[in-house]
Amino acid sequence: MAIITLTTDLGDKDIYQAVLKGSILKLIPTVTIVDITHSVAAFNTQQAAFILKNSFHYFPDDTVHLIGIDTVYNAYTKYLAIRYRNHYFVGADNGIFSLMFDREAEELVEINIMQDLKFLHFPLADIFVKAACHLAQGGSLQQIGLPINTLEKKMNLQPVVEKNVIKGSVIYIDSFQNVITNITKEFFNSEQKGRRFVLYFKRNETINHLSWHYNEVPEGEKLCMFGISDHLEIAINKGNASGLLGLNLGDSVIIDFQ
Repeated sequence: MAIITLTTDLGDKDIYQAVLKGSILKLIPTVTIVDITHSVAAFNTQQAAFILKNSFHYFPDDTVHLIGIDTVYNAYTKYLAIRYRNHYFVGADNGIFSLMFDREAEELVEINIMQDLKFLHFPLADIFVKAACHLAQGGSLQQIGLPINTLEKKMNLQPVVEKNVIKGSVIYIDSFQNVITNITKEFFNSEQKGRRFVLYFKRNETINHLSWHYNEVPEGEKLCMFGISDHLEIAINKGNASGLLGLNLGDSVIIDFQ
């Protein structure tokens, strides 16, 4: 069964999402289209990379992931099709792939499909759709592009360690206003070594205990835990952590091991 997922910044109120899906269904009427999200902030490759990096591996092998972030025609931007960890990705070479991938891709091509001029301002519904549908039907990467070796590079901000302290930052705020940091479970465990800790963040707030789930603390109480993305997050049980704690993208968090 062919599966194509969509991750875009198209939103829900305009015609663009309908045009994209209709274009796919014209080519493969039986395809399963899965919306990962259309609510990425406009042109925000880092937000899209975080969402897709932490969700694509839940889909079956050979799923095609169409990425519609910053795809408007640009003479300097390449459109790529990639095989990575037994999944296919179609998107613009604007740095998003270097933010998503933690190892080399198995195959990588620059798409050379001719564009219909009526879609010049919206290649997502033309070039991207044709490439995604080709791959979803079992076609090869070599049939739609020329092999390349490099990707446009962007860097995620990484946590740093100074003596007994991890310095991290807020990289994502979800729909429940849970605050997600760039400190992964693996990184935390490698530095903790069984020691107690205190998590410090804005307004001199602290947390000194890792929770397993949100209801481990009373309603309205703050907590920290490693969520489904395996990143340390700060939350309030049935509350708005970002707003109530004053935490925003880019804000610093500190873990002090005792």
